[in-house]
Amino acid sequence: MDLIGKTAIITGASSGIGKGIAKHLSDVGVNVVLAARNKEKLAGVAEEINQSMQGKALAVETDVSNKEDMDVLIKQARNTFGKVDIFVNNAGQMLHSRVQDGHVDEWEKMIDVNIKGVLYGIHGVLPEMLERKSGHIINIASVSGHEVTKVSTVYSATKFAVRAISMGLEKELARTGVRVTNISPGKVDTDLASASQSSDRKPLHTDDIAKSVIYAVSQPDYVNVNEITVRPV
Repeated sequence: MDLIGKTAIITGASSGIGKGIAKHLSDVGVNVVLAARNKEKLAGVAEEINQSMQGKALAVETDVSNKEDMDVLIKQARNTFGKVDIFVNNAGQMLHSRVQDGHVDEWEKMIDVNIKGVLYGIHGVLPEMLERKSGHIINIASVSGHEVTKVSTVYSATKFAVRAISMGLEKELARTGVRVTNISPGKVDTDLASASQSSDRKPLHTDDIAKSVIYAVSQPDYVNVNEITVRPV
């Protein structure tokens, strides 16, 4: 599928998996709108893409847990590039997750970013995608949304929720032309990587997750890749 000239929004794009996804998409000609809270890092990623990639980049400082910020992000993307073809819900928080430790403030941050942020993004782009009968929503979940450890209870709950949203949305949108893909990475070599995950395997690179996004969005428009799990060997 020809991706040149399409537009993608990527949340959490200032570093890690989000940055990798943005660079891979722009390398195949997709215009990318980069969203994150760190304005300086975001600007650096945008400059790198604009200087060396096929696609163009726009940086928009965004807190995904704030619905007004998400609305502004999507409006700026449309004003700059015309429409949003791909929305990548990548921003995430991995904080203290043991229930007995009682870190309620950190649970709330994870719920706000990992669940509400995903829903706000979908809510903002979906009506126009449905009207065009075309579009692709990519939700970055986690293998923690498949398996729970004794130290991942709340984080895993948020990633189970992302998978549930993806599964339900895919059924809601069947035969509408709008596709949904849930991607669950294992341990990736990023700042977000949890020390609680097994260290006896070589971590994945951010490029490994970015390539799975390219695979999903480059399929023919009658093919919907619903679920991808990427783990270290």
